[in-house]
Amino acid sequence: MSVMHIPGHEHQRPREVTLQEIRDLMGNCQLCPLGATRTNLVFGVGNPHARVMFVGEGPGRNEDLQGEPFVGAAGHKLDALLSCAGLTREEIYIANVVKCRPPGNRNPKPEEIEACSPFLREQIRSIWPDVIVCLGNFASQFVLRTNKGVTSLRGQLYQTGHFVVCPTFHPAACIYHSDWQPLLEADLRMVGAWLADHPVPAEGGAQ
Repeated sequence: MSVMHIPGHEHQRPREVTLQEIRDLMGNCQLCPLGATRTNLVFGVGNPHARVMFVGEGPGRNEDLQGEPFVGAAGHKLDALLSCAGLTREEIYIANVVKCRPPGNRNPKPEEIEACSPFLREQIRSIWPDVIVCLGNFASQFVLRTNKGVTSLRGQLYQTGHFVVCPTFHPAACIYHSDWQPLLEADLRMVGAWLADHPVPAEGGAQ
């Protein structure tokens, strides 16, 4: 995973660069065509020291209008499901693979993901979570560097470097495929169990 150079930092370490520095570097990003059609760039939101980071696909209509991820129907569903992992919205950080809404909520194109991915990588390095929950195919394939679909990946945790990765269904998909929701809930319970088995040390925070 290559590291984007952040001005003012040499050989930046995990947690060294702040989320605001990354957002400032994005500015009015026009690195791919999505910059010309968005209303707002949707960077990410949440606890900058979160143990669990959720990565989704891309902003939808409500997210594009408000400039914040997961504020529409999928966001409300996610909020309701977080309790399966013993988490609250205030404890987690949420970002997307692409920061601008694809027109008509279509899937992001490979070149759009490629243009945006260095910023997501730096967000992950800034937060340095213990667990990354990947919502849907695009997030799962990006983080795990695989072409496999989330249907075959979900149901287990993966160790990739520092991170424990949980690929699972996107909450939006569960709105249309109600039979997937129990599987998403089971995956989140698995995350909760891992967190309970790996408590933060009393001194020094998560390592």
